[in-house]
Amino acid sequence: MAVKLILTDIDGTILPRGEKVVSPRTRAAFHAALDAGIVVGPASGRGHAWLPGFFAGDGACCATALATNGMQVYLNGEKVLERSLGRDALERVREVVAGTPRAGLLVFDELTPLLVEGSVADLAVAFPSYAETCVAVDALPEFPVVKANVFVGTSPDDAARLVGRLNAEVPEFDVDRALPTYSNVQPRGWNKGEAVRWLAERMGVGVDEVVVFGDADNDLPMLRAVPNSVAVAGATPEAAAAARWHIGACEDDAVAAAIEALARGEWPFER
Repeated sequence: MAVKLILTDIDGTILPRGEKVVSPRTRAAFHAALDAGIVVGPASGRGHAWLPGFFAGDGACCATALATNGMQVYLNGEKVLERSLGRDALERVREVVAGTPRAGLLVFDELTPLLVEGSVADLAVAFPSYAETCVAVDALPEFPVVKANVFVGTSPDDAARLVGRLNAEVPEFDVDRALPTYSNVQPRGWNKGEAVRWLAERMGVGVDEVVVFGDADNDLPMLRAVPNSVAVAGATPEAAAAARWHIGACEDDAVAAAIEALARGEWPFER
């Protein structure tokens, strides 16, 4: 079959836990796909400004990307879509978080995490790297917010309760479980899956000509959006169940190997 678009999650899919840059083999595989005429890029919860760093500054690897879980869509180096979060609804998220013990709210100013609610100590439990660089602020910023996250410094069960409450009380948003105690805030009905469909339509390709890779619950909409969805070993049970195909582990460059095969015109997947 002809593959025209490949999108992959980053954390836990092509970037092993604790690493800061994807492997040289992964970068080479991206270039092999590009040389074969296949559009390839990341589909990440990270903002677009973060992406080049994961590829050792190689901008070609993220010239096409779904950033911030599809809130930002880039195609061949051009930003073709950006969405933002409604301020009034985000204030209601803040109120709920402020009333939840050891919970917090982050919003982002490009590369800078702004800690609107909560403590650095609890953020360090949920997402340590953001705790190292965050700046505490007293209010939501005046600029349109594209990326927002909620977190708790306690247990996954507490996080699940907070997510359930936010989804019930703030109908403008969907709040997921990207990590056990760390969640993305998205416009209701918008996610990686909708962004994949939007990008495919923009490119004039069918969803059956798209291959996506993922490992986590925030990848579920993307894994369900296209017929050829792939989970790496170690994916969450939900992500593994949603994927049609299954490959080896992130740590073994399994996605790179699959992309290499696709670039050669081979089909590397078996049930």
